[in-house]
Amino acid sequence: MQQTLSAEFQKRFGRAPVAVTRAPGRIEFIGNHTDYNGGTVLGAAIDRAVWVAIAPRGDGRRRFVSADREDAVDLGVAELSRQVGGKSWANYPLGVLTALEALGRQVPAGFDYLAMTDVPSGAGLSSSAAIELASALAFFELTGEQPDRETVVKIGRHAENHFVGVPCGILDQGVSGFGRAEHLVFIDCRGPSFDTVPLPGGVQFWIFNTHTKHALVDGLYAARHAECMAAAKVLGVALLADATPEQVEAHRAALGETSYKRAKHVVEEIARVTGCVAALEKRDLGRVGELLTASHRSSQRLFENSTAELDFLVDTLIAENGVQGARLTGGGFGGAVMAMTSGAFDARAAERVRAAYARKFHVEPEVLACRTADGAKTMWRA
Repeated sequence: MQQTLSAEFQKRFGRAPVAVTRAPGRIEFIGNHTDYNGGTVLGAAIDRAVWVAIAPRGDGRRRFVSADREDAVDLGVAELSRQVGGKSWANYPLGVLTALEALGRQVPAGFDYLAMTDVPSGAGLSSSAAIELASALAFFELTGEQPDRETVVKIGRHAENHFVGVPCGILDQGVSGFGRAEHLVFIDCRGPSFDTVPLPGGVQFWIFNTHTKHALVDGLYAARHAECMAAAKVLGVALLADATPEQVEAHRAALGETSYKRAKHVVEEIARVTGCVAALEKRDLGRVGELLTASHRSSQRLFENSTAELDFLVDTLIAENGVQGARLTGGGFGGAVMAMTSGAFDARAAERVRAAYARKFHVEPEVLACRTADGAKTMWRA
């Protein structure tokens, strides 16, 4: 990808880039909507990524180009307006520029910027966090700063929250930033603090992308965020991570049915994350798989961010030999299902699932076999 990106940069801009950066997409392994509630999550950086090539300009213009689009976004140094329509992808690097300024970091002036990706958008693999972190690293290459990973992650989240407009927690950016091959990333979102948990050998991940997706900024994600904050207020805690199952049950009438279900999901999901870490330490993949599927059922029935398509995939997958567990991955409301499997689940098994889905919904899902990968970093500099 690096050589392809550099060649495309030369073609588009007539010169070579000065740096190439990369940030991976991620699987939300378990911990659905726990991050902004102050809880814990597990995720895996994957071998699909956003790559960014960049070079400075002397005239103060900022030219943003995506390799899969013809139209460039060409702005003056003082222009940081939100883009719409086919140019809205540029809101992610633009958001990073505003985050750099807001957080007291040096902001690069003019530059040529080219992004290329093999992370499917709308699949719950957080292509948004990947482009934010790859962009942040590229901009730091121009200013000469060498930030730590916590800073890069913080900048990406600030861009998402304050410019793009999605009230996400730290999961997406944290996993993309702290990913490590053959490991999961564990995040205590209250700090936040980051650690890695080794994966036993033989674990495989399969992603089934339904290509059905409500954009997170259309209100559904924000609505769940608001419901969780309202539930915490009724329970008398700052965030739902501070609540206990007993508190949730004791306040069921005061919460009302909707807030009760949201709170119950979050509190129990945090416990499932803890259970997964313990099971991984014992190399008990059977227990891990049970917790993954239980997480999906909670998303389906309590948090209500699943869909008929996602539920069908989970039901079909867990009936297959070699599938240890399956759940939606990402914010929900469409997107993708992740399956954790052994080698007994292979391409032929994946084809059976794909075909069953196509018969049911008359559309082809995208099937991806993924491996874990390292987190965001600069891949090359002149």
